[in-house]
Amino acid sequence: MADDPPSTDELLLRDHLALDRTRLANERTLLAYIRTAFMLAVAGATALKLFVETPAVVVTAWLFIGLGIMVALFGTWRFLVMRQAINRRMDR
Repeated sequence: MADDPPSTDELLLRDHLALDRTRLANERTLLAYIRTAFMLAVAGATALKLFVETPAVVVTAWLFIGLGIMVALFGTWRFLVMRQAINRRMDR
């Protein structure tokens, strides 16, 4: 059919380069998620070690650490979902 996307063999150089840029953007996004998660966890750990252990500081610190873990998991999940979508597009 005329509306079907071209197969991998029919992709032009610009199409291959666009897919490579998309893969790299996906990896950069994962790194941004990991960087954010790391900074949240470090902020929480720093609060635990540096400040007086009041209940508010302890709760906030553990919330930061938990949020950092959740951001890392979400970023990894999002990366894997997008990688599958990109690979499916490449396999057409």
